[in-house]
Amino acid sequence: IDGATSFQIFFKVVIPLSVPALASVTIFQFLWVWNDLLVALVYLGGTPAVAPLTVRISALVGSYGQDWELLTAAAFVSMVLPLVLFLGLQRYFVRGILAGSVKG
Repeated sequence: IDGATSFQIFFKVVIPLSVPALASVTIFQFLWVWNDLLVALVYLGGTPAVAPLTVRISALVGSYGQDWELLTAAAFVSMVLPLVLFLGLQRYFVRGILAGSVKG
């Protein structure tokens, strides 16, 4: 740290230490926005042409309750993106959780 400028300290010390926290915030924020139907309906409107994925999936079930297998398959497909994001950032997420619990 001796002789380093403020920018060098920031990029070589602060940023690497805050990566697990930023990854955790990224995962939680993405899942919060992904699962928030009300915000999507407000921004996109209620028209079927721009309906969010959750509304389109719920429309797959017929009016008499048939075709539940389509709804189940579409729900599994819609879980792919959040799952890929979590698996991609999992090591940072776990590192951020364990950072405060390890002593020594």
